[in-house]
Amino acid sequence: MLILRQFQISSFELFQSPKQSGCSSSRTRTQFYSNLGRSSDFRVMSGDKGTNFEKLYLGMDFGTSGARFTVIDEQGEIKSQGKREYPPFMKEERMDWVSSWKATLFSLLEDIPITVRSLVSSISLDGTSATTLILNSESGEVLCQPFLYNQSCPDALPEVKSIAPENHTVCSGSSTLCKLVSWWNTEVPNRESAVLLHQADWLLWLLHGKLGVSDYNNALKVGYDPESESYPSWLLSQPYSQLLPVVQAPGTSIGNLKESIRRQFGFPDDCIVCTGTTDSIAAFLAARVTEPGKAVTSLGSTLAIKLLSTKRVDDARYGVYSHRLDDKWLVGGASNTGGAILRQLFSDEQLERLSQEINPMVASPLDYYPLLTSGERFPIADPNLAPRLLPRPESDVEYLHGILESIARIEGKGYKLLKEMGATEAEEVWTAGGGAKNDKWIKIRQRVLGLPVKKAVHTEASYGASLLALKGAKQKSGL
Repeated sequence: MLILRQFQISSFELFQSPKQSGCSSSRTRTQFYSNLGRSSDFRVMSGDKGTNFEKLYLGMDFGTSGARFTVIDEQGEIKSQGKREYPPFMKEERMDWVSSWKATLFSLLEDIPITVRSLVSSISLDGTSATTLILNSESGEVLCQPFLYNQSCPDALPEVKSIAPENHTVCSGSSTLCKLVSWWNTEVPNRESAVLLHQADWLLWLLHGKLGVSDYNNALKVGYDPESESYPSWLLSQPYSQLLPVVQAPGTSIGNLKESIRRQFGFPDDCIVCTGTTDSIAAFLAARVTEPGKAVTSLGSTLAIKLLSTKRVDDARYGVYSHRLDDKWLVGGASNTGGAILRQLFSDEQLERLSQEINPMVASPLDYYPLLTSGERFPIADPNLAPRLLPRPESDVEYLHGILESIARIEGKGYKLLKEMGATEAEEVWTAGGGAKNDKWIKIRQRVLGLPVKKAVHTEASYGASLLALKGAKQKSGL
């Protein structure tokens, strides 16, 4: 099995490097902004022609309906950015996500202007948390349909609960470990010669070619313990533990970009590829929040909250988990509510026009639980929670107001729950994702949360991924 157990990589200042160590519903994410095109949409920032001495850093964000790239310089200034939706490849009357993600990855590389590509010295990317692929460890062939981020495997949950500590992060039907156990129990031939990768791991593998490397943000939901910097003994004792990838700190250099890709797209010979992270962590990094009590809410197709805390908090009963961020903890959870339900009910034009008519200082009496389908992860972990979108008033303005306010209430319940569980109390909330563009929604949320709510300067997760690429390059050069 081509797992790189001997692979040695050092740490950098943002993430400390860990030690080496041994289904149901699905949805699509629809961004809450109007300028997302099916074809590529990219631009080079004004004044950027580059010099032969300039080094640039590429980050990519793979969401649930599309992907983005951001290229920055060493000062964090954006030099180029763009986006694509996933092409609707089909296989046996189902969405062929593997082909779609791969095509999008190389389309994004193609979209980056050649004058920019030739200066990129480091690459990283993020993917949706708990989106899982099982591959042949020798050929890299994908052995089954990917398990999407919100896909639940309740068949595996009793077994996972029997081996994991009570209320552990993996004790959720949508955890990566439940997906692994569900696949393992199908007893497919040669299952011992497989390897598990997360979406970000797999996409990065396409770029560097070293199979079996992950990061400790993505690996959290498969059971990796970022505090002890290892897989726990209760997991390593299972027969499927040999499928687990090597875990490194996010933004750690894995190796050079494949020669074939460098030649095809014109990247420098010394361009490196670094471990990635999850989409919500990348959005948090993009906001450049560093003090405990500061939080970031990502308003994409789903709602994810991340709070910087001095205390680690984990409880699968409520969908709460903590990611390690240097010597602090990034505590939070992800709800199934968010911009996707808005886009199902309203067009982009309607969202913009109706929002302008809302008075954000007046509370809406409507009480909804906006979901695309049944099932919630946080702040209520209930796979059977039904959407609540009625009654619908005659006024579309009132209806949108009620939905925006209801999503804000869910966000508020999330931050309240984190406080009750012992996390550092939220003092200020920054907003990332497409929903950050809606000023009326920000004012509604500020009133509902009772906290200062601001729009982050950089709201896209791809910017956070580019910061990881920058850190990885600095780490490799010893700066």
